[in-house]
This record gives sequence, C-alpha cells and structure tokens, in this order.
Amino acid sequence: MKERILVTAVALLVMGGMAQAQDTDLHGYVDVTWSGKYVWRGFDIYGDKSAVHPSLDLNLFGTGLGVNVTGHRANSGGFENGERWDYNLYYLNSLLEGNIQYRLGWVYYNYPDQSSGLADLQEVHAILSLPKICPFGTVPSYVLVKLWPSESGSMVGSRSPAGGTASGFAHIFMLDYAWTVGGILPDTPEQVLNLHAEAIYNDGVGPNGANVDHDWSNAVFGVSTNIDLAQNVVLTPGIYHQVTMDKSVNPDKDETWVSMGLKYQF
Repeated sequence: MKERILVTAVALLVMGGMAQAQDTDLHGYVDVTWSGKYVWRGFDIYGDKSAVHPSLDLNLFGTGLGVNVTGHRANSGGFENGERWDYNLYYLNSLLEGNIQYRLGWVYYNYPDQSSGLADLQEVHAILSLPKICPFGTVPSYVLVKLWPSESGSMVGSRSPAGGTASGFAHIFMLDYAWTVGGILPDTPEQVLNLHAEAIYNDGVGPNGANVDHDWSNAVFGVSTNIDLAQNVVLTPGIYHQVTMDKSVNPDKDETWVSMGLKYQF
C-alpha cells in the first residue's frame, strides 16, 4: 500500500510538471558523497563509522516541482538494518521578487532491511530563506519539520522499547555565507568557500524511537567548496563540527567529520 501511494504521488508530480512545461528541459544531478561520519540532525547514525550517500535529484521541467532519492549506507558491517533510502517530493518557489524563497516537501524514509516497515518514517517540512535581508550576503533560513512513524504501532512509535517516539516537530535555524577568497588551486583566480551554521531545537523527536528531551539538541558549523573537474562535474570537499547540547540525542557530545562529494549536473 505504501509503495502504491509513493508511486502515485511521483506520477502525479511528473504529469503535473509535464502539463506545465513549455519546451523546457529536465534538469537535475547525480551525486555520490562519502562522509567520515553520518550525523543526521544531531544523531550519530552509524556509530562514528564512515558512510556513502548516493542521490538523484530531478527538477521537473522548470515547474518548481522536484523529486529526490538519496541513500545512506555505512561502509562497515553491522549496520545493515540502518541502511536508509529517502524519497523526497518537493516544490520550490519564491515571493517578492526573490526576497523570500521557500521549499515545501514530503519525505518517506524507508529502511529496506527492516521488515514490514517497522522503522519507516514520514516527514513534511517547510524551508524559508531570506537571501537579501542581511548585509554582506549572509542568508538566514528556517526549517520546520514534522516527523512521524509510517506505522503508528511500529518500533519507532507506540511499541518503542525505549519509551520514546519518532513523532513530533523539529526547528532548524541556519545561516549561510559564500566567502570569496583568492585562488587556492592552479589556474583558479578565486575560490568560493560556503560557510554554514545551524542550530536545532528537537521537540522530543527520536527517529529511532529513543526517548529524546524537548530541548536545543545541537549546533553544526561547516565549510565546503566546489571544485570544477570537468564540464558539469563538480567535486565538493567539506569539513564539519557539531557541538552537542543534549546527551539524549548524542551521548558522545561533540563530533567532527569530513565529506567528499562528486556530482554530475545535467
């Protein structure tokens, strides 16, 4: 049943995009990212082990509608049940001549190695960005997340042995800044460093059914940059540091990791 709902939703989005298309092209990208750790909204998913994240993103004919599929898999054994695939349907647009940008999305989180969807989740989110409100190009954003178990009586819902639940809200506050510096690579006169900071308020949501506090959970600081390897091929190295403020989310407290992404845009 869940699979039919997902397929129907994707088909409706595709048909809606094609109906609005006026000789526009299908754009998107294919990406594979390696990360030294997989830290998701403060949670260390694979216990400090590295992970790989393949993804496909399609912008449907310039309509603002899009489809994204992203996988997460640990590079070490013992985490097979934690493999996850995210199926994301979204809509992008802007208001007031681009002064307000927003994204509305629905995500289905599927754990294929867990039987009967006992760990599967669903999410709706809204992302609001204000790219022109701050001086010097700093872009503030706010994300409102509502997460819930796909099956109410699942191991991340009412049957959670930890007594928590995956149902609830999260609030994410972000700042981004594109800092242009002198060229750090041969034949590159300048390089753009993408500086990122975010803080998360977790309103008691434990994606794995953990009993999580209603509190500020963590803050993340990072820097990444894009390196053009060939036409439409981009390498993106990054480094990130998390300050953990709530041990119910991450008992290991602070985390530091690096990432390396390779993207082909079309």
